[in-house]
Amino acid sequence: MAAEHPTLTPAETARLIEFARACKAAARAVQLYPAGHPAIAVTLGRIANVTSAESLKAPLTLTVHPDGLLLDDRAPVKPDTAINELAALLHGHVIGQMTVHPGGDVEAWRTFLLMLGRTPESVRAEGGITRAWAALEGRHVELREIDYAEVLREKSSGLPAAWDKLIAHCLHGAALHLDDDAIAELLGVAADPEKLNELMAATDAAMETGAGIPARTAALMRLMRGIIEAVSSRDPEQRENTLRNLATSVGHLSPEMLMGLFDQRGEGDEGPQLVNEVVSHMSDGSVAGFVSRNVRSAIESNTAIDRVVQAFQTLVPDEEQRPRLLALAKEEVDASPLGSTEGFESVWSHIAEKLLTSYSDESYVSQTYGRELSGARTQALEVEQVSDDPQDRLDAWRDSIDPRAQRALDLLLVLDLLRIEADDDRWGELLDPVKKLIDDLLLVGDFDAASQLIEVIVREKATAGSTVRNQHAVNAVDSLIAGSMMRHVATHLATLDDGQFGRVKAMCVSLGDVLVRPLAETLSIEERPRTRERLTAILLAFGASGRRTVEKLKHSTNPAVRRTAIHLLREFGGSEALPELTELLGDNEPQVQREAVRAILNIGTDQAFDILQKALTTGSERSRDAIVQSISSVRDERAAPLFAYVLRTVDHRGPLASLYLRAIESLGALKDVKAVEALKESLYRGEWWAPRRTNAIRTAAATALARIGTPEAIAALDEAAASGGRGVRAAVRPQLDRLKRHGRERTSP
Repeated sequence: MAAEHPTLTPAETARLIEFARACKAAARAVQLYPAGHPAIAVTLGRIANVTSAESLKAPLTLTVHPDGLLLDDRAPVKPDTAINELAALLHGHVIGQMTVHPGGDVEAWRTFLLMLGRTPESVRAEGGITRAWAALEGRHVELREIDYAEVLREKSSGLPAAWDKLIAHCLHGAALHLDDDAIAELLGVAADPEKLNELMAATDAAMETGAGIPARTAALMRLMRGIIEAVSSRDPEQRENTLRNLATSVGHLSPEMLMGLFDQRGEGDEGPQLVNEVVSHMSDGSVAGFVSRNVRSAIESNTAIDRVVQAFQTLVPDEEQRPRLLALAKEEVDASPLGSTEGFESVWSHIAEKLLTSYSDESYVSQTYGRELSGARTQALEVEQVSDDPQDRLDAWRDSIDPRAQRALDLLLVLDLLRIEADDDRWGELLDPVKKLIDDLLLVGDFDAASQLIEVIVREKATAGSTVRNQHAVNAVDSLIAGSMMRHVATHLATLDDGQFGRVKAMCVSLGDVLVRPLAETLSIEERPRTRERLTAILLAFGASGRRTVEKLKHSTNPAVRRTAIHLLREFGGSEALPELTELLGDNEPQVQREAVRAILNIGTDQAFDILQKALTTGSERSRDAIVQSISSVRDERAAPLFAYVLRTVDHRGPLASLYLRAIESLGALKDVKAVEALKESLYRGEWWAPRRTNAIRTAAATALARIGTPEAIAALDEAAASGGRGVRAAVRPQLDRLKRHGRERTSP
């Protein structure tokens, strides 16, 4: 703009910038705050001061362009965002020139800015901004509107003259009078789909900055009506072809614009007939192309597809036809780069489900509000472009639309709905989306939010109030547990800090004993140590009720679940678990038997050892061998009392002779000082009529004492060498000689 017009001086530029900033700030304030708010007094006082007789010695004559302002037909020496924003606001109201006279007070500026803050459509419905301002008897500001028909006639855009006139008609609804050449040009456009798309795009682009969806779709409606009228009067045979071309062009509109056209059907008698006629000529390819383009756009920009869903279902009211058209749309998406990305199939399945599910917002969104909602994006962009707010206010606004803040508001809304809904059946209907929300929260690890929702359901489950509501809550808990809840919880357990884990544990316990079995089954397949530890901690938190449920798991057909039951019974501790562990000693699965033996050893009482001895003496040969192998494989010092118990109670001559010898060898390997007395008894045990067995026992006992190697063990060997029988001395001497040799080797230089 500076290159085409003379420039202002730096001082004049500064005055223009000051006015633009003050005007924009005040315009926003009067829209956001009530009349008595302090922000109103501050911002209006600022604009009134800038344009007071003391500050403004001569009127400000501003020429409005879409992208800037001229002061007395001169451009600012440097660009400024506030100037551009004020220009866009004025241009949106078709203001071509504004003259500000000195002396406007606070109330006068408030009146003007309130009018300026209205939508252009509402002001235009009253005859335009100039007429509306004159009706308010405004004096400190003079306005001149832009004559778009004149602008289009004068501009050198390269568009045909007929296009200029038609666009001017579409923008303002003026009567359209085209000469023969212009009509011939339009007939050519109607027969060419590419030119028709170009003309519709040019009409939309010619709209004022900030125009909402209703104004833009009204312009397109007038454009389509003008083309159909021209074709119908001059070349009726081309009417069908023109309708097909218009239908193709409509298929390239955005979902918001398309739904705006359907909203236009309610305005005037011709609207419904025209839109229905055009849409009825849309081919399957046009509908599929509309869906594929907008679905790709939504996925790539990570935006919602609600308007796409609504538009698709409006275009295809027959539910039986939707799957076929959706399959065509998927073929187009598959052929694009997006179709080959990882995870696309699951995303498409989710989108297809929405597209095929009946959707309607009429029950809670009025037609008028729907139109305003469609135009909200434009208003949001306008607010986003404002640059003269304090940083702390901007930060607060940004925080309010942060995804975390939105999720918090969503959660608060759901909690309020669950709290205030009095009808039991409707409350039960709410639980279906609530369960899905809980599942999503657990999936991403937002346990705090999930806990709040679960707490509401559990409270209703435990409340002795409505039986119907209570049953809904019970069903919801069962459904949650039967789903993927535990899988999601287990995924995050290893990475939670102690505080978070405490909340997760409390959430799980609140669901009741029904969660114990799924917890144990999850633990049975979990391999990560940290996660196993925390799953165990959650199960132990159920206390006695959890223990009773765990005891039932020993009958599971899954060996992994039975092993987990043993592990948990061992963690619960105490002799109370011995009856259940005793049953598992005869399990067909060796690993289950081994875990049961270790659990009994962990209890470590004489009662526990007595159970093992009885299992060894009364069990089947297969069971006895499995238990013997399990005991022999234990290399834990907690097993020493068991091995000593075996030496004192098991007959060294019977079928358990091998276990007796293994117990001697294990005590030597464990090097437990408390085992010396039991080994001394074995050293002197034997019968003259079974010399080979006796020698094996004495040799094993002497070797075990030597391996222990403590003063008490060596003293027992010395005593046996001095006073024992011949067989005892023969078993002891080699071990004493070996100990003496090793002692000399250690002390020799």
